[in-house]
Amino acid sequence: MATDKNRATAAAILPLVGGAQNVTSIAHCMTRLRLGLADRSLVDDEALKALPAVLGVVEDDTYQIVLGPGTVARVTPEFEALVAEAGSAAPTTESESESTCEPTLTADELATQGAAIKEARKAKNATPFKLFLRRIANIFVPLIPALIGCGIIAGINGLLINLEWLPAVTPALAAIASGFMALIAVFVGFNTAKEFGGTPILGGAVAAIIVYAGVANIEAFGQKLSPGQGGVLGALGAAVLATYVEKWCRRWVPEALDVLVTPTVTVLLSGLVTIFGLMFLAGEVSTGIGTAANWLLDNTGAFAGLVLGGLFLPLVMLGLHQALIPIHTTLIEQQGFTVLLPILAMAGAGQVGCAIAVYKRLRHNTSIRTTIKSALPAGFLGVGEPLIYGVSLPLGRPFITACVGGAAGGAFVGFFSMIGEKVGSTAIGPSGWALFPLLDGNKGLGLTIAIYGGGLLVGYAVGFFATYFFGFSRQMLLELNVDTTTPEQVVAGSSATTAEPTAPETEPARV
Repeated sequence: MATDKNRATAAAILPLVGGAQNVTSIAHCMTRLRLGLADRSLVDDEALKALPAVLGVVEDDTYQIVLGPGTVARVTPEFEALVAEAGSAAPTTESESESTCEPTLTADELATQGAAIKEARKAKNATPFKLFLRRIANIFVPLIPALIGCGIIAGINGLLINLEWLPAVTPALAAIASGFMALIAVFVGFNTAKEFGGTPILGGAVAAIIVYAGVANIEAFGQKLSPGQGGVLGALGAAVLATYVEKWCRRWVPEALDVLVTPTVTVLLSGLVTIFGLMFLAGEVSTGIGTAANWLLDNTGAFAGLVLGGLFLPLVMLGLHQALIPIHTTLIEQQGFTVLLPILAMAGAGQVGCAIAVYKRLRHNTSIRTTIKSALPAGFLGVGEPLIYGVSLPLGRPFITACVGGAAGGAFVGFFSMIGEKVGSTAIGPSGWALFPLLDGNKGLGLTIAIYGGGLLVGYAVGFFATYFFGFSRQMLLELNVDTTTPEQVVAGSSATTAEPTAPETEPARV
């Protein structure tokens, strides 16, 4: 039955993205079906958004359909099967004609305004730095499912150890939870080479040097190396270097010798540089990241939490949140959890509180209220795109008050870090309530859960009250708080979009 539902969702999506002929690539991350499209104009955005299973759409280097965690992993294989079945004979479907004029200031029009903001800012986001960050995200996002699975197993194992239950099983669980993290550098190297246009297995081979136990017998910069030194940052640098060496070899090595010479030279040169340079340098950088994060929260916890929680949504709008992905992964490698993610997750709490306040304030706008009711469950679970793009972002001022709620929740969690009660996550990706199974800390799981839960409540409350009392001007209420199902009550024009946050680039930030 579930398979039929997922196939029906895939079948409903396919014609609305232009049919099988229009699909050039298919992938998925934690919550989004990512499609490469030959002709963007064939996509019917509004019809896609109207599908019950679709939580929203985001246009970036790929066309991203937000389906939510769990659902996307089940719909994607069905979608791939439909595209494969249709083959080159699949007809493309042009967008349906525009619907008749609807009342202004509806949820659909707010979503359209949000899309217009994103489109207007997209060109500004295509800077070399942001494109590089996008590549970094593409390297780490495929690793998130394994991080989540291993993180939850590690949490279960820790609970069993503390309770002294199943002592014969806990060593096995420890091996299952730790195996991926012990070799994560290899996966990073593989994905890095793939992303930068090299041979993935060569990137993985060079990165594997970092975790090889035999490096303990090698001395560099006057000290013995240790297995894993440099971690994911070293693996990333090694694989990028291998990609450039490989491309150089492809240009100069004769074709008859390419199969022998190119892999050998690539692994040899990149490996030597990795051993006698990158491992030491990346190790120093990784240590510095861990030291800086701990110092920041130990000494300025409340203020740091306020800034991080308050600015995370704008960072997502600018695409700069991608720079945090390798930092999270490095902290998980070093300490077993990242102390930054629970603070950043407070941005989603502020967004949820904001949406509830909008729902209360716009009592007569049934269209917006319906959108909020359908999107709130996903918002509580940390999937914030529907609320952001369908409500707060196009409204403007509520987006700012949502950030205020995130800042308050971040300050709450940061304060406890400052007094020595650290709250962390053993994996990246989930947020909101979905983060509870991944929580870890330095003072016991019960206290860690209580602090994180308290932060969410603070974020909800401050996001709600800030939006309820300061999120709307009188003019906005006059224009928005009307029954959009009755045409004669429509007021043309709107000043609601006074603020224009920049459009988001891509994942993996769940808010």
